[in-house]
Amino acid sequence: MRNTILARRYAKALFSLGKEQGKIEEYSELLAAVAALYDDKAVGVRDALTNPLYPLDVRQKVMAQIGKNAKADAIMSGFLNLLIEKKRADILPDIACEIQVMVDMDQNISHGSVVSAVELDSKLQKSIQATLEKITGNKVILQTEVDPTIIGGIIAKVGDLVLDGSIKTQLNGLKESIKGRD
Repeated sequence: MRNTILARRYAKALFSLGKEQGKIEEYSELLAAVAALYDDKAVGVRDALTNPLYPLDVRQKVMAQIGKNAKADAIMSGFLNLLIEKKRADILPDIACEIQVMVDMDQNISHGSVVSAVELDSKLQKSIQATLEKITGNKVILQTEVDPTIIGGIIAKVGDLVLDGSIKTQLNGLKESIKGRD
């Protein structure tokens, strides 16, 4: 919980700076790229940036080199250095997630999922996406999933909105209706 609050604060600060510079997408992409380095165990970036056994100046040099390789501007380089100085480099992946959420909200983008019993063709996916965009008023990025247990139909989720048109749910509703009559 604490890391999420801290990550949101840092992301909000970087987002406002990026908004002033017109570089919010660039900053979000750069942070996502650096966060991806944290997951690569072979490279050991997370350890090099967060391990207190390494001197602060060594960790700063590593982060500066990462920023240089990523072609970070002065603001982003300063931000990355600040994370090292404040011993917050460990929450960089959380900051990357938070800033992406802020960018999506700023650009009216929602992420959703569609669960179906069978694989959906691209035409049907686009039709579902267009319908969800009309309902939500936002651009929707869909992720599809196949779950044969829903028998048929689809379950669409975008944020808090859930549209369940699965046969499984309809059968369960019919079952409850029949039980209620007894």
